Amino acid sequence: MSLEEKVKGALKSAFDQLFSHTLEKSQLTLLPTRKEFEGDFTFVTFPLSRFSKKNPEETANLLGSSMKETSAVVESFNVVKGFLNLKIASGTWLKLFKESYFDASFGQLPLNGKKVVTEYSSPNTNKPLHLGHLRNNFLGYSVSRIQQAAGYHVKKVNLVNDRGIHICKSMLAYKKFGKGETPESAGIKGDHLIGDYYVKFDREYKKEIAALTEGGMDKEKAEKEAPILKAAQQMLKDWENGVEEVIDLWKKMNSWVYEGFDITYKRMGVSFDKIYRESETYLLGKSIVDEGLEKGLFFKKEDGSVWIDLADEGLDQKLLLRADGTSVYMTQDLGTADLKYRDYSYDKSVYVVGNEQDYHFDVLFKILKKLGRPYAGGLFHLSYGMVDLPSGKMKSREGTVVDADDLMDEMAETAKRHTMELGKIDGFTDEQANALYETLSLGAVKYFLLKVDPKKRMLFNPEESIQFHGNTGPFIQYTHARISAIKRKAEQLGIDYNTFDVDKIGQCHETVWSLIKMIHDFRRLINEAAESNSPAIMAQYAYDLAKEYNRFYTEEPILKEADPNYKKFKVAFSVHVAKAIRKSMGLLGINVPDRM
Repeated sequence: MSLEEKVKGALKSAFDQLFSHTLEKSQLTLLPTRKEFEGDFTFVTFPLSRFSKKNPEETANLLGSSMKETSAVVESFNVVKGFLNLKIASGTWLKLFKESYFDASFGQLPLNGKKVVTEYSSPNTNKPLHLGHLRNNFLGYSVSRIQQAAGYHVKKVNLVNDRGIHICKSMLAYKKFGKGETPESAGIKGDHLIGDYYVKFDREYKKEIAALTEGGMDKEKAEKEAPILKAAQQMLKDWENGVEEVIDLWKKMNSWVYEGFDITYKRMGVSFDKIYRESETYLLGKSIVDEGLEKGLFFKKEDGSVWIDLADEGLDQKLLLRADGTSVYMTQDLGTADLKYRDYSYDKSVYVVGNEQDYHFDVLFKILKKLGRPYAGGLFHLSYGMVDLPSGKMKSREGTVVDADDLMDEMAETAKRHTMELGKIDGFTDEQANALYETLSLGAVKYFLLKVDPKKRMLFNPEESIQFHGNTGPFIQYTHARISAIKRKAEQLGIDYNTFDVDKIGQCHETVWSLIKMIHDFRRLINEAAESNSPAIMAQYAYDLAKEYNRFYTEEPILKEADPNYKKFKVAFSVHVAKAIRKSMGLLGINVPDRM
């Protein structure tokens, strides 16, 4: 029985004895006591006066007195109007700590039998991954790990945008200006090479627009009539018609990009159970469009394009298939949704996509519901805000994007500089030091991007993220390394810290109680983070643990403790805090070092 269940049981029993009324489960809600009041749990008595026949304050006082007398769990209570604040006995907390310490499943909730598919990354094969993709990938991977810890059966999938007009733009630029260049001959990763040609297309496109407008054509028409754009549109038609030369070029260029992506994903520390490609799903999407036409849900316009009218849903008309028969994003997303359900029969499907696509997913989910898909009620768009740099907004087609690879390189160099300045690599080999720089730099980026609520737009400050103090990844990582050093020293001194006796522990420093309560709260917060799809909850938890432990470390002797049993407990306590830090950071996809 959990602590919360014990407290609820004591509440129910006391209320029954005092007022001859049995409370329903829904009436036994416990809240965490607010920090300005003494207590661990708060019970609100206002709704119960009709059963107790007394005012809320009287009801709370009678309940508190009864629970203090009859329950070994409750040490004391106080009442603020109709709020009953209950303080849990120190012996109860110590026993809970011991149970948690020796619990092999700490940080992993029981399986709940539900399946979740989380789709993230969704790169285009016309450019390398950039800073925005870092937030996307870190969010998707972290949410998946949190869901798994909460007891879900999780599958991580990636839908690669490997076809469409944007891909043809890179292909056409390469065909016109590439002169047979390869990643090997250029000496750069394949995704970076193809990204350069996407930028090249945009520059040539702008030149042609300028030439047409100088010749007297208005700009809007020039943007549609530019020869290079028309050639790209023709290439897309040729691709959908299976023209061999176009397909061969597409396969070759995409293979270069995939090789580049794999290197970046590995360094980022993210992975997928399955990768879908739009080139494999858009035809299924077209068949769903045909299905919608047959059911009268979709309609054709005079030019042959297919649409859905969502006016009854408070939206407008949405294009599902172009007049020339080529598909749009919505077409392939319909197909991929069906394909994912066929593969995994999920209860919930999470799409990790930026908030500029809020409207798109609103439309997609409504269409699937109208089509009567059995999975339509379990679809969720994890909409996140864009990432800005101090220098401003990024635009990939103009070549102003910060590539993920470049950013990770710069962060590793910054981590190296900071670590060397602080002298935190004494006794390290060059290989160990470089591994530490990578761990710290990735931890800094991931933590900085994940500590902010996903819905919020954010400013990424590389220099701020790598600091060893404040709410940063390196601060938490250093705290873990500090505790690991205590553990090593204790073992060198022959301290058998696993044999502590909680019944012989008397007064403890206040930080011990706060940290034990935080460790106890880990389970609840995992559930909360899973339900809200917010790694920010885990990030705040890891920071709070590290901050509070550092207060304990500076105010309490550990290895110099005179009482042998209390010394064992303090080491075990420290080790368990480190485990909670390691587990919570692991749910963010962040590794923590044992040495610094």
